[in-house]
Amino acid sequence: MRTERVCIYNALIILPNDVVKGHIVIDGNKISEIEESDFPRVKCYSDITMIDGEGCYIMPGMIDLHSDAIEKEIQPRPNTLFPIDMSFYELEKKLVVSGITTMYHSLTLSDEWGVRNISTILDIIKSINRLKRTRPMIHHKIHLRYELPFLAGVSALESLIKEKSIDYMSYMDHTPGQGQFKDAELLKEFTIQQHGKNEREVEDMIDRTIENQTRIDWLKLMALAKIARSKGIRLAFHDDDSKGKIDTLYACQGTVSEFPINLETALYARSKGIHVCVGAPNIIRGKSHSNNMRAFDAINNNAADIVCSDYLPSAMLPAIFHLTKEGIKLTEAVKLVTLNPAMALGIDSDVGTIEVGKSADLIIVEIHQNYPILRKTLVGGKTVFQSDFQELKIERVDNVC
Repeated sequence: MRTERVCIYNALIILPNDVVKGHIVIDGNKISEIEESDFPRVKCYSDITMIDGEGCYIMPGMIDLHSDAIEKEIQPRPNTLFPIDMSFYELEKKLVVSGITTMYHSLTLSDEWGVRNISTILDIIKSINRLKRTRPMIHHKIHLRYELPFLAGVSALESLIKEKSIDYMSYMDHTPGQGQFKDAELLKEFTIQQHGKNEREVEDMIDRTIENQTRIDWLKLMALAKIARSKGIRLAFHDDDSKGKIDTLYACQGTVSEFPINLETALYARSKGIHVCVGAPNIIRGKSHSNNMRAFDAINNNAADIVCSDYLPSAMLPAIFHLTKEGIKLTEAVKLVTLNPAMALGIDSDVGTIEVGKSADLIIVEIHQNYPILRKTLVGGKTVFQSDFQELKIERVDNVC
């Protein structure tokens, strides 16, 4: 069976350590050729589609290892749940328009309400694993966020790991007095807004969380982390605020510290060989919504090497080009959303860079008035999004020698 061939030429190709003007040839779903040239010297190709990149950038499709977007698509307002299938398909369209080709949907296993209730979460996981096998536009993965004081959730976590129903997991603890919510009042206010519950209900949940935190079984959690790693499921910690938490993450063979609270903790994590993830919205806004560490400060001090969307997928691409205005080299900025998350998750043999033999997950980006505009998204060599407002020139060429 003849595989479809595509050549994207006249483009600025963002390679791991350089940007070159040239062309890329795609055979089927893989990159088969990368060459620096003003115009491709087509070598006896037949039945090839030629796409004029018009001087735009070609970069690897972005890999988002932490995003609450699926939760917000299912539950856009408190006490308002939408069908999972609808939410999946509608979010998928937003992701390809944002240039995200691999998404780790972040789902919280806890005893909260709505979309963060255990029965709802298990249903969402089952649905995503079903839907991603039908007609996916991108690579869908599941990032399970386990709330440590939810002691009754350990058995569900163990089952999900052993069944390999998830692809990535994180341990997090939102007990007030440490981490993101040092002030219990801030946690109470956030939870009331998030779930639309009354003050008494939220206070009861916080009291239960504080009580359960003292009973967390770390031996069990470390054993589950070991089983997960044997199945290719990487572990992260969340909102780390001390060297002690990083030491525990290291002991669990974890690979990522997500959103460390301060620069000291982030630097310590990197010194231990642990990846550090910060949020794209923090980069754009120039500050944390929780008044914690600025993402740019971490990146600029080599204390962070991954950028995720956190809660806003559309922020990732602008954040990367925003960093270049702050003096970060373009190739290094691009690695924050491509190669580095791929390495942290153990998928860099297939995605994360533009290299011969890797999956043709590519995005074509135009810079318009210093702002990145996505023109085209390819996943496995197939176009899943294209903006025809400024149409890329596509020409079908047969029997060229």
